[in-house]
Amino acid sequence: MSSDDKPQLLRPCLEWQRDGYIISTDSSLISTASLNGIFADKGCYWANPLPETTLRRMLDNSLTFGLFESKAIKADMSGVGDTKDCLILVGLARCVTDMVTFMYVDDVWVSPEQRGNGLGKWLLECVRETMDQMPHLRRSMLHTQDWKRSVPFYEELLGMEVVNEGQSASLAVMERKGPGAYC
Repeated sequence: MSSDDKPQLLRPCLEWQRDGYIISTDSSLISTASLNGIFADKGCYWANPLPETTLRRMLDNSLTFGLFESKAIKADMSGVGDTKDCLILVGLARCVTDMVTFMYVDDVWVSPEQRGNGLGKWLLECVRETMDQMPHLRRSMLHTQDWKRSVPFYEELLGMEVVNEGQSASLAVMERKGPGAYC
């Protein structure tokens, strides 16, 4: 196989900005140390920290929506001179996808300090916008243990529907059929 024949990853680098916040699919902006800190927190009950090289591979092989607060800081310690933007990770939605027919939504998280400001809704609107730009998408899926808050949230914002039997199941398995769905 020549270098011209190698498969190419088609991960778009998308960006949205609003009120001092940025959502970007550039996974290189996400600090593995910061994300491992999030995964170590009990509020992120579905995940555990990973070795940093493994975590970087996970991010790079996913369509990862990082939600950042953008803060201007002085470029030097004297407090004089130019400022530069410092991006602080305050939210995440990670999608495992082939970018054509399937997307699995995972690791949706917003910092507890940032909740209630509409940032989670905005984050999922960006995920939905990306789904809607996939004309051959057959289905997108996710699962959650939070029947009370997450199920209605994903129904409203992503158009997901529960596909397994009621709340007696520990996990809600949800899907949204796309324009490429055959059944």
